[in-house]
Amino acid sequence: MPLWSKSATELAAAVRAGDVSALDVIDSHLDRIAEVNPRLNAVTQLLADRARDAARHTDRRRAAGGELGPLAGVPFTVKECTPIAGVPTTFGTPHLRDHVAAADAVPVARLRAAGAIPIGHSNMPTLILSGMHTVSELYGDTRNPWDPSRTPGGSSGGDGVAVAAGMAPLGLGNDSGGSVRIPAAFCGVAALKPTTGRFPADQRLIGPDDPGPASQVLVTDGPLARTVADLRLAYETLSGPDPRDPRAVPVPLYGGPVPLRGGPPSAEPHDGPLRVAVVADPGGLGIHPTVRRAVETAADALRAAGYDVRDVPDVPRLDEALDVYHRLAVTEFAPNWPAVQRLLGAGGERYIELTMRSTPPADAAGLIRLMSAWMNIRRSWTEFLHHHPLLLGPVFTEPPVEPGLESRDQEGRDRVATAMRLCSVTSFVGVPAVAVPTGLAADGLPTGVQIVGRAFREDLCLAAAQAVEDRLGVLTPVDPRP
Repeated sequence: MPLWSKSATELAAAVRAGDVSALDVIDSHLDRIAEVNPRLNAVTQLLADRARDAARHTDRRRAAGGELGPLAGVPFTVKECTPIAGVPTTFGTPHLRDHVAAADAVPVARLRAAGAIPIGHSNMPTLILSGMHTVSELYGDTRNPWDPSRTPGGSSGGDGVAVAAGMAPLGLGNDSGGSVRIPAAFCGVAALKPTTGRFPADQRLIGPDDPGPASQVLVTDGPLARTVADLRLAYETLSGPDPRDPRAVPVPLYGGPVPLRGGPPSAEPHDGPLRVAVVADPGGLGIHPTVRRAVETAADALRAAGYDVRDVPDVPRLDEALDVYHRLAVTEFAPNWPAVQRLLGAGGERYIELTMRSTPPADAAGLIRLMSAWMNIRRSWTEFLHHHPLLLGPVFTEPPVEPGLESRDQEGRDRVATAMRLCSVTSFVGVPAVAVPTGLAADGLPTGVQIVGRAFREDLCLAAAQAVEDRLGVLTPVDPRP
């Protein structure tokens, strides 16, 4: 069994025990990248020499009796918008090809401190804005290893493909409406979108200024991995406060039991079955039969694991939440659009233009009303998750679509926005979610679901995802289809 096919947990344990060298781990993954990346185009800036140097340092430390971290020798990819010290943070645009990062982003630094080794940057849509499909002006299209005629998703599509194809056991992406969960579902891997404030991050994007309030709250960094155990290891590494990010809070990684039947906050804890609400078709807007079967399969797996699984009519205030989500984002973004548009390249602006056409920005009074509605919708979701500590639903209500559908025309844009609606609303209310595979459809493409939880209860989401994985198995790594 080649080293590149092993999980992060297995690799780190083997390196710490001295069963394999960190250099052998890195070289195995570099060989795998050389084999499959020319077909997939997931890894953009390969950091081979840097990775080998870091691996040699790990091996010397182990030989000297030094203590190694929980991710010792584990390679990981990093999305093109997240800084790695000494490497250009290009955002996929030629205009930033020389935009060299002075320091690691906080999550990169945390993974390094745990012993992990960045092996390369990964592709994403230009400036994260050119659509859901992972194609950048600087690096071109990333292809889905299961079927090159289907998109790998995005915007963290490069990481999803790299993890699925064995180029790295971990990927570091970010998510503001499905950007780690959709690539996970389309590529057959797992991903975690944490609670807003769980992971510290660098929020400066291009230039010295921090973004506006919507970007500050909606965007979270998140790991992708082939196994839930690896997600858990990354979760434990990335969590906790940091002085560089005042939003990150010192909440315990693992909480206690929850009230048995969603009673009042003063109710006694329990050790009985945890309630899971199932909403296969949020908003009643339609769901493909393949995706519905995936939700039903996951629900059966949770029932078999002892969860109290119940169908419920719907999630709270979906249409209103989606409207406020999109209007807030467009209102914040619109003033900078003329400058940003020039950086997107030919055709890269089409997705945002279609979005702005369907969702006009608000004026000052309207913005205040939107912010008020945001808080009120979050309260409705908190109440819902008080009665149902976990929610099971689709990541995307269709199977993987063709590349660029969302930028083709208004119908394509609206179809994609509708299909990702549960991702959008859960990012909007700031709650955690884990995407986990459920198997293969009849056409050979992977299927998956997401498990959503109360704020700062990633532990409950991960435990439920582990139960699904235990019953349904792991799909990757996969060899790319021609």
